[in-house]
Amino acid sequence: MRAAFGTLFALWGVAALAQQPGFSNRNNALGTGYNEQNQIQYGAPSGTIDNNAPQQKADSTKKPKIRKPLESYFFDDSTRARSIFVWHPDLKYNEVKQSTIDTLIDGFQTDYPYQRLRGGIGSAYLGNLGGASIPLDAALRPDYRNFSFAQILDAYLVTPDRANFYNTKKPFTHLSYFFGGQKKRLEESLWATHAQQISPSTGMNIDYKSRGTRGTYTNQGARDKNLSLGFSHTGKKYSIHAGYIYNMASLKENGGILRDGDITDTVFDMPEVIDVYLTDAKNEYKNNVFYLTQSYGMPLRRLSDEDFSIAERSSVFIGHSFLYSRFWRKYTDTKSGMAKGEDVKPYYEHWYINPTASRDSTFESLLSNKVFVQLQPWDRNGVVGVINAGIGYDVHHYYQFAMQDYLFKNKGHNENSTYIYGSVEGKVRKYFSWRADAQYHPFGYRSQDMNIGGDISLSIFPKGHPVTLSGSIRLDRRTPGYWMDNYFSNHFAWSNSFEKETETRFSVTFSAPHIGVELGADQSITTNKIYFGADTLPAQHNGSVSVTGLYAKKDFRIGGLHLNHRVLLQFSSAQEVVPVPLASVYLSYFYEFNVVKGVLRLQIGLDGRYNTKYAGFGYNPAIGQFYNRREYVEDKDKNKKLLEVGGYPFIDLFAAAKWKRMRIFVKMQHLNDDLIGGRNYFSVAHYPLTKRFLKVGFSWSFYD
Repeated sequence: MRAAFGTLFALWGVAALAQQPGFSNRNNALGTGYNEQNQIQYGAPSGTIDNNAPQQKADSTKKPKIRKPLESYFFDDSTRARSIFVWHPDLKYNEVKQSTIDTLIDGFQTDYPYQRLRGGIGSAYLGNLGGASIPLDAALRPDYRNFSFAQILDAYLVTPDRANFYNTKKPFTHLSYFFGGQKKRLEESLWATHAQQISPSTGMNIDYKSRGTRGTYTNQGARDKNLSLGFSHTGKKYSIHAGYIYNMASLKENGGILRDGDITDTVFDMPEVIDVYLTDAKNEYKNNVFYLTQSYGMPLRRLSDEDFSIAERSSVFIGHSFLYSRFWRKYTDTKSGMAKGEDVKPYYEHWYINPTASRDSTFESLLSNKVFVQLQPWDRNGVVGVINAGIGYDVHHYYQFAMQDYLFKNKGHNENSTYIYGSVEGKVRKYFSWRADAQYHPFGYRSQDMNIGGDISLSIFPKGHPVTLSGSIRLDRRTPGYWMDNYFSNHFAWSNSFEKETETRFSVTFSAPHIGVELGADQSITTNKIYFGADTLPAQHNGSVSVTGLYAKKDFRIGGLHLNHRVLLQFSSAQEVVPVPLASVYLSYFYEFNVVKGVLRLQIGLDGRYNTKYAGFGYNPAIGQFYNRREYVEDKDKNKKLLEVGGYPFIDLFAAAKWKRMRIFVKMQHLNDDLIGGRNYFSVAHYPLTKRFLKVGFSWSFYD
């Protein structure tokens, strides 16, 4: 009995103690191990809970959120350390290609995108910003297999492999504005970029460009607009790039001037009174692109806390890419808007659909899906860095007006194509890199098409300066684009069955930037080359065409004096198939100095471009293509000779400055107009370049 009372008394004591403040916040001595607020448990976890225990004030101290650093395997330590860097995604492989943000004063005065090619040698163009252009360097001429009508605008178009993605430690904004000429002939460009991070690995950006002119000559205005939206996440294992692109162009087409003598033999104060072939013709282009590429990396062994990135660990990546692109083009004109006269040859010979007006529209869409695997055997930057393999499936849809549309609904034409591809690449630190890749279409629309190539690069660093020798070889067998075989419009119609083209290309480059030297040579041999002939129709050359290019760059510097030289020599075995000028030259001579050291730097100098005479291109608005014009004209002695373009120096006087984060230039474009070189300033037959005018440009960068 005494023992029973003792046990009861002990239990009462514990119960009384439980009413004491603070007891519920201690681990009780009965072995429950529970320490929850407002709860006391007796015995096992299934014991009684006292809900009348005093309330405990919650701990309001929050643990600081850990902000993960950028851990992507795409970028090395030096890249991650930058305040901002930019890259382009690759939709075929689990790779990105790093680029640069142009904030330098050098070359800032060259605002035409097609004049920056080959270090400034540039292109043949219609004379106005926003219009059609084609590179003087044959190796750089675009050859669109999809919607070939757009290749004349290649210098302006944004594509997924050109779209910028950014990583920036602070929000980044970049604005540029260029303008020049009289108000009625105003030429202007507006570029705007904004990028910012959601996290160190996740960011978004927007790029916008608007470029064009009201035109110097009648019906010459043009406007090109581009919008690119991007979202990216480059994490430790998972990466995604997604974007939307909108390209638009509205081009007034005058067909060239009626009489070249109005430029070469006469001085007109009002160029708009010079007669042109077409006064109301117009081309309109629209392009919408949606794309996405993503991948997930799986390390082949467990990562430790010290593994900042999987770039140095054996891994397997699986990925998927998606692209949907749709292009639309409309060409319009009227017969009443065309030049007339007894000595005027009709600009268009045929009017197949409507005898008084044209309204030709073409449409093409591409739906592309790819699935790929990437193996990283050891180190991503090792001798065998990555091995890639993938399979792709493309669905093409084409539409153009056909005469049967009057009776039946035209649903267009569909083609499908399946292909497999792969690559392997590696490097030995910064000294040697190599790559080999291949793509093959086993069946479908482009059955038996094949593209195989490889690149190597060797670098040495005497006194810390890079000297690089690189080379490449490529074999490309390709099916002609759909529009080369099939086209019907008011002025042109054709139905062809061209054979596949086969091109073999070799190139080698030597570069030593610290002494301003770059030397290059390339050789291409093309069999069954397809081109637009003198009759403005597509044709196929029966045989092989060889084009050789030799490029040299040398920059001299004497104190603040800069003497920069770019020279390209080209040789074509068939000028009527691949026309090229023998020599194309770009010279930039300027003096650079500090106005206020560390604050304001200034360049004052001259830019000059020149290419030798050759039977250059003509341009036809109705098909939106450059063609190999073979036109004969009479000289002063009534002897017929082949019409040639070139042989004219085009000189600009400029002053460019960089003040902190702002760049400014003032340029007298075509300084030598009617002063040096005569007046034969044509780079495309019957399309004169702009006359002399003043241009001003500004560019700001903000990191706020």
